[in-house]
Amino acid sequence: MSDARPIGVFDSGVGGLTVAAALRRRLPRERLLYLGDTARLPYGTKSAATVRRYTQVNLEFLERRGVKAVVVACNTASALALEGGDGHDRREAALPVWGVIEPGADRAAAATRNGRVGVIATDSTVSSDAYGIALRRIVPGLEVWSQACPLLVPLIEEGWLDDPVTAEVARRYLEPLLAHDIDTLVLGCTHYPLIAPLLSRIAGERVVLVDSAAAVSHQVATELAHRGMLAAPSDAADPSAVRDHYCVTDASQRFERIAGDFLGRGIALELVDIGNAATDSGRNAPERS
Repeated sequence: MSDARPIGVFDSGVGGLTVAAALRRRLPRERLLYLGDTARLPYGTKSAATVRRYTQVNLEFLERRGVKAVVVACNTASALALEGGDGHDRREAALPVWGVIEPGADRAAAATRNGRVGVIATDSTVSSDAYGIALRRIVPGLEVWSQACPLLVPLIEEGWLDDPVTAEVARRYLEPLLAHDIDTLVLGCTHYPLIAPLLSRIAGERVVLVDSAAAVSHQVATELAHRGMLAAPSDAADPSAVRDHYCVTDASQRFERIAGDFLGRGIALELVDIGNAATDSGRNAPERS
């Protein structure tokens, strides 16, 4: 069995492009349909009820666009609308849906040697304790400390990836976690992998950084293969010819610039109204074979 339909990926903005890039590296023959809900960002400061409502609308849009599965490439939405939401395991549904919390927690639990894990994330993700709950479910008794880092995302989007200002801000955020002798640090926001080298220098060689984007891409590849839902080789004989599609709810030159920085190339954006997804021209998709 094979499935030529695209994999849907959504985030409130550009951060989820790190997940899209990880999926592209892991699954070069798959097509991706990315949705950046830029008109309603940031999710990290919204209430849980609002994030759950936004997430449901985004899922409906992608499903109507004909995707075969969805990766919620947003830690806040994963924490509040999936793992931290209704508790239903959406990976077993007709439309598989994966968040980034569980894969990241699995990798962190496997990486820690002294049972002390730090998490850096948005305010909402930290308040939900989604990573702490997931980590302690995997390894009861694991010690987890979380730190909200609200200034890192705007610095990253400004392109200050290896700037003294970003380094100082990151150092101040990490100091309380390092004081607890953590040996594993979860990058609980999809923007943070872009400053992983800087974070690694501050944390030191003995602290392992866990990138949820890489972790979820591995899980998606494994589970789609198990379901027989990977694209057949004939669907994309030349992986370099695979074309992804990028949608946003509010287009801007800033998004295009940042997206280019994230992906290392320019992209074309489609402005969409996700409230009218059912009438969208892109709702037809290739049939499953």
